[in-house]
Amino acid sequence: MVRNGGCPRDSGTVHRSGPRWLFLLVRFSQVERNQAMGNKQDYLKETIEHIDIEQHNVVPLVDSMRRMAFSGRDLYRAADIYHRMLRDEECGIILCLAGSLISAGLKKVFSDLVRNNMVDAIVSTGANIVDQDFFEALGFRHYVAEERFKSGMYDGELRELMIDRIYDTLIDEDELRVCDETTHKIADELEPRPYSSREFIREMGAYLKRTGCRATDSIIFEAYKKDVPIFVPAFSDCSAGFGLVAHQHGRGDRPKVTLDSVKDFYELTQIKIKNQTTGLLMIGGGVPKNFAQDIVVAAEIIGNEAPMHKYAIQVTVADVRDGALSGSTLKEAHSWGKVETVFEQMVFSEATIAVPLIAGYAYHKGAWKNRQARRWAQLLEPAAVA
Repeated sequence: MVRNGGCPRDSGTVHRSGPRWLFLLVRFSQVERNQAMGNKQDYLKETIEHIDIEQHNVVPLVDSMRRMAFSGRDLYRAADIYHRMLRDEECGIILCLAGSLISAGLKKVFSDLVRNNMVDAIVSTGANIVDQDFFEALGFRHYVAEERFKSGMYDGELRELMIDRIYDTLIDEDELRVCDETTHKIADELEPRPYSSREFIREMGAYLKRTGCRATDSIIFEAYKKDVPIFVPAFSDCSAGFGLVAHQHGRGDRPKVTLDSVKDFYELTQIKIKNQTTGLLMIGGGVPKNFAQDIVVAAEIIGNEAPMHKYAIQVTVADVRDGALSGSTLKEAHSWGKVETVFEQMVFSEATIAVPLIAGYAYHKGAWKNRQARRWAQLLEPAAVA
């Protein structure tokens, strides 16, 4: 089986109805190609290293961007808004993650935000939380791809060696299968019933505690220790999906573990109801962005008055012109009754550039030192009822 589509590897055979000389030529070419490719370790040598915002005080740099123009000024304002969120004692902060952020070297940034009470809940894609963070917590790594691989011309070679590519980053597919199998194992050990993604991810954190977390900075493990709930609304769209498919297939007609995305929505809405002043720190867009914004409307639907998100920042490279959510502005969200417009800022920048500056600015300004952990996960055990 090949992840992301394609046909299973067929051990290099060709259709035998053709001339024998053609069969031998193809076999010779394959042997020659395999010898030229080398082995997997030749490709997976230099590891991605996660940037450490603690080591770089960017406050003077970001402050100096205040009187620049274009994205420089926008970035300063976003950093200042995040600092305001942290100073606001009433504000609960929701971090939204979309895109391949952990594999790109931002894992320590986000784990530091959790560790230092700079975020209170996370809404993410499954790729970031499972395929990338949990993957590294199991002891595996992401690797720097040589420049030539960005062309796409060598993806056939990578496929032959069971190496997956995310633009300029490489992952060992065999190791990723271990991640799939581990989520399968966790599911098999749970009581068969519907779970929110938050509940299942907390079980992943418990698994890391029992077996030993093999990464110094795991978002799942830090969130488990700090009672920071993590929601992945499209949970099956990642390694966990493969594991859960295997779990359900193996259970046959017996009761199974299932994922309830409505339960996710209800739980996060309960958080909004109980902590009315909220701020969003959104990296990328997609489902995490919409999911977090929509809890204002959901609270109203179930009969609770909840104010719009007081603060909102989004870092994105998505275009506003195609009507897609990822590029829709926060001012547009105001028309839906989701986000206030006094403290909102779009930053049109690639995340690996903007996030260390915004997060590093807020970290070194130090407002988090007086901030108490909200431990929202405790509110949801069992899910609070309005």
